[in-house]
Amino acid sequence: MSFARPTAAELTQLSARYPDIFREPLALRLRRYALLGALALLLAFCLQRTGFTDLSTIAKGLGRLGEVLAFMLPPRAGGYLGEFLLATLETLSMAFLGTLIAFLCALPLGFLGATNVVANPFVHFGLRRLFDTLRGVDALIWALIFINVVGLGPFAGILAIGVSDAGVLAKLFAEAVENIDPRQAEGVRASGAGRLAVIRFGMLPQVLPVLLSNTLYYFESNTRSATILGIVGAGGIGLQLSDRIRINEWGQASCIILIILVTVFLIDKLSSSLRHAVIGRRS
Repeated sequence: MSFARPTAAELTQLSARYPDIFREPLALRLRRYALLGALALLLAFCLQRTGFTDLSTIAKGLGRLGEVLAFMLPPRAGGYLGEFLLATLETLSMAFLGTLIAFLCALPLGFLGATNVVANPFVHFGLRRLFDTLRGVDALIWALIFINVVGLGPFAGILAIGVSDAGVLAKLFAEAVENIDPRQAEGVRASGAGRLAVIRFGMLPQVLPVLLSNTLYYFESNTRSATILGIVGAGGIGLQLSDRIRINEWGQASCIILIILVTVFLIDKLSSSLRHAVIGRRS
């Protein structure tokens, strides 16, 4: 079934007969102009406050960046390749253990924070605010706190990753549980199963791919985060990178950066294989 396209004369007649349909209301247009003006003012303020309008500083910075990149090439280990690799393994250990702690804490919290598991509004509100508190503080801040609690080293980085990611994963898990198909859980409940059995057989199979995908993604991300945490004293390859930059050993710094890039690439491939093994490949 096809419709004839209206002619220009017909469109003119229709717009004259129904002006509200063909012309936006004045209030809507003023609101749009006000929003665009506010965004323009915000952009100008940010550019001015951050020094983006100082073109001479930007030009000097680009020149200095070129000099640093020239110092970084070619990458060289300087006899410290074994030490760099051991530090990389330490960083991977931090990322793995931190993600594991976050997952083990977030799994029960995520189910408790879902309204279709615990309907009490006070419990739901309290748990959601707990999630906001944990994820609202960056892992770097948690690392500085735990360094003063347990001292320098990878243990502080593991705790920082675990606490920070527990809030994020718990929120993601709770939202995934709230979006399940209730019919499967109702079927398990109708068979006489208890609450734990309903969660185990009616809810968990539906959200397991989402839980696994989010956890593996954060493991990849934590491999990079553990590098940053090492710079503030949490150990690992980040500490080696910070030391090389501090003494202007740019060739060794570029070697460390190259090792980090290769490690992240391998972690990405590994997590992708694990996701496909559990979830299955799309045809």
